[in-house]
Amino acid sequence: MAGGGGGRSAAANSGRKGKFSSPIPIKKARIEIVPLIDVMFFLLAAFMMVSLSLQQSKTRPMELIDAKKASDDFKPDVLNIGVEKDGTVAIGTNVVDTAGLARELNARYKANPKTPVFITGDRSAPYRAVGGVLQQVRLARFTRVSFVTRESERARD
Repeated sequence: MAGGGGGRSAAANSGRKGKFSSPIPIKKARIEIVPLIDVMFFLLAAFMMVSLSLQQSKTRPMELIDAKKASDDFKPDVLNIGVEKDGTVAIGTNVVDTAGLARELNARYKANPKTPVFITGDRSAPYRAVGGVLQQVRLARFTRVSFVTRESERARD
């Protein structure tokens, strides 16, 4: 056997069929899932932000402080607390005193500890009154608390 080929060609040694073979191995295509996961997390975050903006609140009419973005929403399983400019506190449309507020908060917490609480304060409401309501909400152990505002005139333009 001249040439020492052993009867097998180079194509047979590399495992490829054909007359000629390349010394560079051919890579198989791979599906990369990391970009797919990134896109899915982005979509999840976007849908979560949209669903949070759809929550509704219903309180007595009052002049709200300005903010960049806000929406007026209503859900029946939400606790809406309003603070008037004279310091009067109302749950929904019912005016309550400090003891009545504490009783209602404790009753709602026992019914559902994950109930969202929305505090609506009039622009002229005393800071002490709004802070007192927030303290009562914290004492009742609620963790999902938000302040309701309205969109400012400059942000609407």
